Amino acid sequence: MPSVEQKVEIIACTPCPEALVATAARLCYSASSVADLHEKTTKKDQSDFINRLTQMGHASTFEHASFTFAIEGVSRALLAQITRHRIASFSVQSQRYVNQNREGDSIRYVIPPSIRALGENAVEEYASQIRQMTRWYDEWVRALGAKGESANEDARFVLPNACETRMIVTMNVRELLHFFTLRCCNRAQWEIRALAWRMLELCLEKAPNLFDSAGPACVRGACPEGKMSCGRMDEVRENHARIKER
Repeated sequence: MPSVEQKVEIIACTPCPEALVATAARLCYSASSVADLHEKTTKKDQSDFINRLTQMGHASTFEHASFTFAIEGVSRALLAQITRHRIASFSVQSQRYVNQNREGDSIRYVIPPSIRALGENAVEEYASQIRQMTRWYDEWVRALGAKGESANEDARFVLPNACETRMIVTMNVRELLHFFTLRCCNRAQWEIRALAWRMLELCLEKAPNLFDSAGPACVRGACPEGKMSCGRMDEVRENHARIKER
């Protein structure tokens, strides 16, 4: 079955991101040269200083460090959400140039957990519907291609939001912190929430001090959602603590 699972990894990031952020912040208040500051900064633990920057809200210096993620096994529904984060760079596999039925049986697709929870019959019905949409897609590819039209470009209009996409995404640390605040929240849609938590876990491995308090707003204090709160703040905080301990 060509259903897919979410996969994300960091494929590039700013070297020594914590030292870079600390150097940039110290430069604002120092008469020293950048070279001298950077040399001193890289030789000392910057955890306390970065924590003070976070508490002060001196977030512009966090923009100097960035992380690039390779993301696969996610849906076009997720793509519509993540691209709303405008301070980021996206390169996405094109449905215009890449035939979506590369395996010859069905497009690759995402199954929502809610459908899996209904049992095997529901999963098979869902897969059957995807196969039907794949047949429609293939028919239009052949029909349009025979007339010299842009086959993939127009055939894709019958594809579902479940269709898999792959992308490379780059965000600076300040935008990542904002992303995690919104998308790690229990009120975020399940797929992008799972992606956000995994991205946060990877970021903590690379730069634990920069992302020490990252996550939904409730890990730092009261939930800002008011009556719309999920009411599971303790559960979220426990999950956040487990990720930081890994």
